[in-house]
Amino acid sequence: MNQLLNKLDLTPTITRFNSYLAREKPLFLEGDSGLHFRYIQKIAKIDFTAPPPLIDLERALSYLRRSGTIKLDEIFAFVKIIQYFIYLKKLGFDEEIRQWLGKIIIPDQVMNIVRYFDEKGNLLERVDERFVAINQGLKRSKEQNKAQLQKLLRSPKLSDYLVDTQIHYVDESETLLLRGGFNQVLRGSVLARSSTGFFYVLPEAISQNKRREAELLSQKEALVYEYEKKISSIFTKFEKFLSFINREFDRFDHYQARINFAKDCDLEFVKPSKGERIKLERFAHPALSDPKPISLDFDKKILMITGVNAGGKTMLLKAILSAVFLSKYLLPLRIDATHSQIGSFKSIEAIIDDPQSVKNDISTFAGRMQEFSKLFCKDHFIAGVDEIELGTDSDEAASLFRVILEKLSTKHAKIIITTHHKRLASMMALHPQVELLAAIYDEESQRPTYQFLQGTIGKSYAFETAQRYGIPATIVQKARALHGEDKEKLNDLIQKNIDLELSLKTKLDQIHKEESEIATLKEQLKNQKHQQNQLLKAKQTELEHAYKEAITTAKSAAKTHTEQDRHRTLNRADKLLKQARSKRPTPPKPEHLEVGDYVRYQNTKGKILSIKKKEAFIDSNGIKLRVALSDLQKVATPPKPKKRAKISVQKPAQASVELDLHGLRSDEAIEKLDRYLSDALITGYDEVLIYHGIGTGKLAYAVKTFLKTHPKIKSFSDAPANMGGMGATLVKL
Repeated sequence: MNQLLNKLDLTPTITRFNSYLAREKPLFLEGDSGLHFRYIQKIAKIDFTAPPPLIDLERALSYLRRSGTIKLDEIFAFVKIIQYFIYLKKLGFDEEIRQWLGKIIIPDQVMNIVRYFDEKGNLLERVDERFVAINQGLKRSKEQNKAQLQKLLRSPKLSDYLVDTQIHYVDESETLLLRGGFNQVLRGSVLARSSTGFFYVLPEAISQNKRREAELLSQKEALVYEYEKKISSIFTKFEKFLSFINREFDRFDHYQARINFAKDCDLEFVKPSKGERIKLERFAHPALSDPKPISLDFDKKILMITGVNAGGKTMLLKAILSAVFLSKYLLPLRIDATHSQIGSFKSIEAIIDDPQSVKNDISTFAGRMQEFSKLFCKDHFIAGVDEIELGTDSDEAASLFRVILEKLSTKHAKIIITTHHKRLASMMALHPQVELLAAIYDEESQRPTYQFLQGTIGKSYAFETAQRYGIPATIVQKARALHGEDKEKLNDLIQKNIDLELSLKTKLDQIHKEESEIATLKEQLKNQKHQQNQLLKAKQTELEHAYKEAITTAKSAAKTHTEQDRHRTLNRADKLLKQARSKRPTPPKPEHLEVGDYVRYQNTKGKILSIKKKEAFIDSNGIKLRVALSDLQKVATPPKPKKRAKISVQKPAQASVELDLHGLRSDEAIEKLDRYLSDALITGYDEVLIYHGIGTGKLAYAVKTFLKTHPKIKSFSDAPANMGGMGATLVKL
């Protein structure tokens, strides 16, 4: 779909429409489009508030189906959906909409859970008295912190060290900005230094309060998790209801987004009608800022648009297809809906761009043929083809496309074509299923009017357009004079050129074939030479062993006890030495090698980087080797670089140096932690903070046990007091 939206210049419009949705979803509305259209019309009559932004709840529903525990924000998302439907039921919709909303009956147990939350999604204190105690403790702690800091700011002992009398927040902790030497009068921790060299100090008394606050927050998180489990168990019983109301919310979200988008942009709806007729009255493509409205009646199978260059033919094609697309998905249009009619089609095909590219290795015409061939397998479609003869001889294309279009006209389809070539237009003009449309040119102003005349073939005005865009008048006049000469001369010239090209191509192919055979033979000879060198080296190694054996035998003769044994052993050594000398091959004459030469070393090819005495340094696909010059064989062509696997790792869209695991089961927490550490490593973090709370200690134990086994963890420890203390773990990657 994205490709079609880009071709029709509708991407900005759809992006803007999506901003009206409470949550992103596909454009298509399942079910009866007539029913949806009727509901949209009726809901639009009542003023209502748009629903709040919501998260996707498919994950939560999946957990509930398996009796799992969902998070508080997911529970609150269901609460917001229920609250929104309660609000809708109070509005004055007509009977049909009230009947639809009346089918959404909220169970009492679910309704009780709705009353647990405040507007921000927090559990109310009245739900559990423990929340009251915890919140009061947190409030007292903050008040004590404030009082303690004010006391320190007024302390005479500390006045000489105070840089200012403000409270600075560092990592969400209240600190004082002090000069050096403050430790003589105040005990505390330095959390950071200012650019001027002063110290942000967390007083010890405040640090103690922070630890108490962390304990209270951990207790609150444990209590929240307790209620998450409790509510999830209730929601599990009503999972089918929640799935139902979630779907119905998406349905209403589709309706309200279309209605509000239409109101804000002054647009109208056109319901897809039965049949294939397209009648547009004052339609404007949404991509144009100041368009001239289009009015046309396209009742036949084929619409052929001809006329002046740069006269709006392509934009008209896109406009018709865009109108069909917007109507198909019940999206509002800038149109006179009362006098317009848009047929219903299963698919929309836009053959607009040139398919030729380096990637697909296909010609323009071949690509067009592929796209046309797909149309024969479809039915109930509308297709737009821009510059139909693109990429081939126009005369041949006219005959080919006439047959193609006549065949497609027998299907349940509509086809819109733009063309500059009169031959195809004249061949199709008398066809009963072809409608002609011509872009109008103003002869006086010598400008296209961007309007169209139905029932005629238009001129391209190539000479006028060329002159309007800067081609000198003398050249245009000469072109006019040449126009109309005997076209057979041109055809003969083209044919001679084709024959010459074919002849040259045949000869060139033969030369390439011979060159390929020579290159193959040359490579075979090189390989044979390399194999012979390898055999030579193997023989040299064998002889070296024979020499060593003879020398070893001679040495052993010196160790014998009797003169007779020494003579016998020396004679055997001399015999071995003579045999080795008789088998010694004549070494080949070494090649002259220089820096920059391409060489072969065993089965590896490389380039000589430097030469020192009898050794050389070579580079083989980025690997540097030090080898003897005698082991190198010169090659004519450079080594082919090895294809390296390309690994594209996309950085996470929302990376963070902190991970909160509060309220998760151990297995859920470890799964989330594993994914998070992978994202953190990809992003390049070298230190992250994991919040797990204190609670029973099970979650903290599971986290630290996992960290011990992770191969990319350098070290981990309890976080500093100001960062969560024992309720958090600081991990170095």
